[in-house]
Parts: sequence; structure tokens; C-alpha cells
Amino acid sequence: MSFEHQDITDCNRCAKRFTNIFCNPANDSMREIDAEKTCTSYKKGEYIFKEGARPFGIYCVNHGKIKLSKQGDDGKEQIIRLVKPGDPLGYRSLLSGDRYNASAIALENSGVCFIPKDLFMGILQKDSSLTLEMLKLLSDDLKKAEQQITHLAQKPVRERVAEALLFIKETYGFEEDGQTIAAAFSREDIANIVGTATETTIRLLSELNREGLIQLNGKKIVILDLKKLVRVADISD
Repeated sequence: MSFEHQDITDCNRCAKRFTNIFCNPANDSMREIDAEKTCTSYKKGEYIFKEGARPFGIYCVNHGKIKLSKQGDDGKEQIIRLVKPGDPLGYRSLLSGDRYNASAIALENSGVCFIPKDLFMGILQKDSSLTLEMLKLLSDDLKKAEQQITHLAQKPVRERVAEALLFIKETYGFEEDGQTIAAAFSREDIANIVGTATETTIRLLSELNREGLIQLNGKKIVILDLKKLVRVADISD
């Protein structure tokens, strides 16, 4: 695994300072975190950590896009979460004392900060506001996992493909045109979010393209009719 250290590691210059739970200026522990954390650059496709490894700290995304994925018994990848700047990584395994149950892989060139375990656990013990934020994150993760299990079991694949596109859009937003999803995903990655074969995903994306709901521009996807896509996904906007 090749990576290089970043030059800028100051929490005060983080673009997500006011939304990041670690570097929020209201957090009295920000100086401690800023002094001891390390920040590393990862190229597209590189692992931040691997499924089955032991956690030695917690990560926070400075810039870029990252996926969390698990390997099934058949070797097929299942993307279980998408991560954006300001989001933490690896906290569930660190708090539970388990090995990582998924791998974190850069979807594009990314910068990730690392906070050592001893520092993080020490701050949790004395900072009730950060502890509450972590509990909220874990609760939200459980809610999303329950929804994903239900949808995989009950929703038709076409609905799940539409929902996957909305999921990517909600995570990374639109580009300046207000229609193009601000992330490039291969058909295989979308299939790994949906939990179906790549060939099925390609066919259903082509259907949505023909129906005028989306437009396919290579790995970029333009949402032409958001309301109809929400209806196809069978979710509330």
C-alpha cells in the first residue's frame, strides 16, 4: 500500500471544521486531537484499512470519497456505506473491540486523518458531548442497516437501483449544474450497492435512461427527473 503524508494537518483549516464532530470549535478537545493526529493521502483504489484487521484508532475524512465494503462468502463485494469529507471511519470496531467488519477503500484520491486509540478513548471519557455524538452515529448506523436489510429482502431490483442513485446523490450532492451527481461510480460499484449482478444493473440503468429519468455520461450520472426517480425508488423525498 503506497501513501504519502499530507503537509496540512491543522484542524482550524479543515473545510469541514463546523460539521466534523472531532474538529468542531465547540469541542474543547480539538487542540489535543490537532496536536496528535496524523493525516495521510490515499490514491484511488487504495485501502485505508482492511476487513479483519485490528483497529488502532479512528479515522476522519479530510477530503475525497471512500466506500466501506464487505466480501461475501462467494467473494462478491457489497458496499455498505459511502463516506464523505467530515465523516468518521472505523469507530464501531474501535468502540466494540472487534476487528474491522468491512474495508475502507478510496473511490478517488483522498486525505484521511488518524486519531490514536488512547487519545480518542481518553477524550470520550471526559467529553460528554463527543460521547453523545458517537452514540448518535451508532444509532443512525443501526437504523440504516435495518433499512438496507428490509429493502434487500422486499424491494424489486429496479426500485433498489433507483434508490442507490438517490443514496449516492444524498451523500455527495450535485455538481454546479444541479443535476449531475458529484461522484463517478462504475456500474460494478452501483451493483455492489444494490446487491445484484452488474449485468442487471447495466440493464436497469439503461431502462431509466430510455425513460428520461437519468442520463448516462460514462461513470457520471445526470438525474433528469428527480421526482419520478423518487417514485420509482418507492421512498419519500
